[in-house]
Amino acid sequence: MIVRDAFKFLLPLLATMAAAFWLRWAAAGIFLLLLTAFVAFFFRNPKRKIPADPCVIVSPADGRVVKVERVGNVTKLSIFLSIFDVHVNRSPMRGRVEAIDYRRGKFKAAFNHAASIENERNIIMIGQGNVKLVFTQIAGLVARRIVCWKRVGDFVDKGELVGLIRFGSRVDVLFPAGTEATVEKGARVRGGASPIGIIKGSL
Repeated sequence: MIVRDAFKFLLPLLATMAAAFWLRWAAAGIFLLLLTAFVAFFFRNPKRKIPADPCVIVSPADGRVVKVERVGNVTKLSIFLSIFDVHVNRSPMRGRVEAIDYRRGKFKAAFNHAASIENERNIIMIGQGNVKLVFTQIAGLVARRIVCWKRVGDFVDKGELVGLIRFGSRVDVLFPAGTEATVEKGARVRGGASPIGIIKGSL
């Protein structure tokens, strides 16, 4: 499956590729074929089995955990997405979108921890009762386009698509108070499928 944002790139590429082959420009046609395949690969949206337990928080993105740290009384987790990872972003928990805060910024490499506070980013808060979770879509050196498909007031299920970041990026998660991280630095995670935290108590 491919997300709808892909077609604004795929359709022109397919048309240009067809023209190149029709004009017998084989080298150009082959290059465009490979480029089209890469774009389709980048915008893929694989099906995921989402954990049913409401207290389990899932990863919002595919990638590698590059930081797990305490910030006051909560835990912050950072995930780096390489250009080869799936780049759709998913809701880590079920709830209502309570706030969205887009901030302009720099485009430092996403694996640089300064990117969390200096780069262009989109901060999304999801709430369920008194439980609040914040995750941030962060643009990187190559990824300079953050896409968010949700608005304040929308209800989202755990694992539901909320947006994407194009071509390499980073996602930060600020867990609700009382949540225990279940992954460590260096772990590979899959968006919507990999548990990254568990909320103590019940929802």
